[in-house]
Amino acid sequence: MSALISRFEGGRFGARYLAYFDCFNRQLFYEAHDVLEELWLESRGKPEGDFYKGLIQLAGAFVHIQKGRPQPAASLLRLAEQNLQKYPRVQHELDLGRVEALIQFWRERVEAPQFQTKEVSAKDWPQLDLSDRRRT
Repeated sequence: MSALISRFEGGRFGARYLAYFDCFNRQLFYEAHDVLEELWLESRGKPEGDFYKGLIQLAGAFVHIQKGRPQPAASLLRLAEQNLQKYPRVQHELDLGRVEALIQFWRERVEAPQFQTKEVSAKDWPQLDLSDRRRT
């Protein structure tokens, strides 16, 4: 984990927060969950606790999707949505409106009776971008 986190030291945001997005966008969803967990544990019971919890749940949902388990994925997507909707549209440079749309899209997809993980192509996996880190 330290190798995933250390390259983001000294950035505008905490290294764990930035490493989460790097892992998530490379479909390393378990690792995304893992790098953010310590930050969430430090924030439990504080105003930002549910924000980090929601991001962890979002990554966890995609771990289940990768493993072909749509029901647990749908449950985690719902929990992530509930936790993230407590925050303003933009939280720590993350557009939560876009995240909500992403959650809705994937909930509909995994809740469809015919959903198969093998149908998800490499270009279909979601990407999360911070507003100050948009890709060129």
